[in-house]
Amino acid sequence: MNEILSLLLSYHSQAAEQAEAAALLFLRIGAVMATLPAFGETVVPARIRLVLTLMFSAAVFPAVQPDLAGIALGEAFAPEVAIGLVLGLMVRLFILSLMTAGAIAANATSLSQLFPAGAEAQPAIAKLLVMAGLALALTAGLPLRVIDYLLLGYDLLPAGIWPSAALLADWGVAQIARAFAVAFMIAMPFVIASLVYNVGLGVINRAMPQLMVMFVGAPALGLGGLMLIALVAPLALSVWLQMLKTFLAAPAAPLQ
Repeated sequence: MNEILSLLLSYHSQAAEQAEAAALLFLRIGAVMATLPAFGETVVPARIRLVLTLMFSAAVFPAVQPDLAGIALGEAFAPEVAIGLVLGLMVRLFILSLMTAGAIAANATSLSQLFPAGAEAQPAIAKLLVMAGLALALTAGLPLRVIDYLLLGYDLLPAGIWPSAALLADWGVAQIARAFAVAFMIAMPFVIASLVYNVGLGVINRAMPQLMVMFVGAPALGLGGLMLIALVAPLALSVWLQMLKTFLAAPAAPLQ
């Protein structure tokens, strides 16, 4: 009888340790899912996000369980949530780069109000780039790459320890620089075409003052913007997807 009790007590202690480790993992992944692109969008119901969080936790738990052993839940609660938010926001910056590129392109081509903005004040081009980017990332295996990213996150930001301010500053500045570089790369053809077009309209206006060039130029600028979207978006999104894959595979790698 004593042997059975001791065996049950040992099983109980092991189960308690595993439950505490699973709770720590759930805290981090839940915070990541709150800001992760595609899975953390506001249009995704809360129940679906909860199920996705549980599925990601179940996939990651066997690999990170040794790293979570011996960490108290009460002491690591806040650090794990903070680390999860940081990991999710770093990936969210790739979506913000598409939104920035769409806003720049829309202002350059006078397509800012092509369609109603809706609840989120985004130009139509920005919405198109974001939706196309999310669909492209999901078809390219984003869930599997997110699992790899979560595993690498435990090497970069250990469990139960507040992340270093210097590390977060360097990492955040690098990712923000990457996001703006991608945004300007995507929007640059629209800016250059708009500049050349407006300079040409100015020359025509000087040569023929009696011609109302704006009545002719505005529709042509909109048509040119739509043609540029069809030409630039596939190549730009392929480059964006490759940069996203590179980041998820090596989040701490320096910028190329």
